[in-house]
Amino acid sequence: MKGANLEVAITIDGCDDGLVTCKIDGKFQPARPSRGTIWLVPAGRQAEEISVSSPELKVLHLFLPHSTFAHLSNEYSLPHYPGQELRYSSVVSDGVIEQIGMSVLSEIIRPSSARRMMIETSSMFLAARLLQTYAETEVAARSSSRQGLDPVRLKRVLGFIEDHRFEDITVADLADVACLSIFHFTRAFAAAMGLPPHSYVSERRLEAAKALIAGGRASLTEIALSCQFSSQSSFTRAFRRKMGMTPTEYRRLFR
Repeated sequence: MKGANLEVAITIDGCDDGLVTCKIDGKFQPARPSRGTIWLVPAGRQAEEISVSSPELKVLHLFLPHSTFAHLSNEYSLPHYPGQELRYSSVVSDGVIEQIGMSVLSEIIRPSSARRMMIETSSMFLAARLLQTYAETEVAARSSSRQGLDPVRLKRVLGFIEDHRFEDITVADLADVACLSIFHFTRAFAAAMGLPPHSYVSERRLEAAKALIAGGRASLTEIALSCQFSSQSSFTRAFRRKMGMTPTEYRRLFR
């Protein structure tokens, strides 16, 4: 069955003597992948046959549904099914896509409290990169005279984050508060605050966690879950990265 989602495969650990052979449209396409080598498989297509000669090869597979591209409809003149309008690309070197993939992988390995927001944002920027670089026909960005995050919008968004930082908010929620598209909002927020929305939300949740720890009433597990961490262990890792000590060590400072 042909894939319903667009697929991007990124080599994260290559091998000099490794060989990958893909059969696409009846043609064999051999390649010796190195770190960062990328394959792009449009939605509705798949390799008829794949042969991998190296067991040491590690590849990250990212899948983008049609809905991801729909978020970009305000910024680009898109075809009805944009994921199918991209060309199959084999053994591509693309630093932007590689960086996005590595950021997603890092979030999977060491999840933050804003993991969902981070994946949401990365998916959208990956889709934008694919449209700009690998479309069969030119996909033009629409000119826009809309303003970015003016002080009134920014204050409204920051207030929303403070009021809902213990909830599972999304980038789409914040974009709605700002009355902007998700793509436009993400760029405007980063320009205004110096960091993307998911990073800001993660920082605010860690600040909330510090206050809860200092209060000494809730357990560390309760604090981790209330601050949207998937587990106490992921909370501990994120807290140590930020503070240079574990939550337990931080709590001892207030005893």
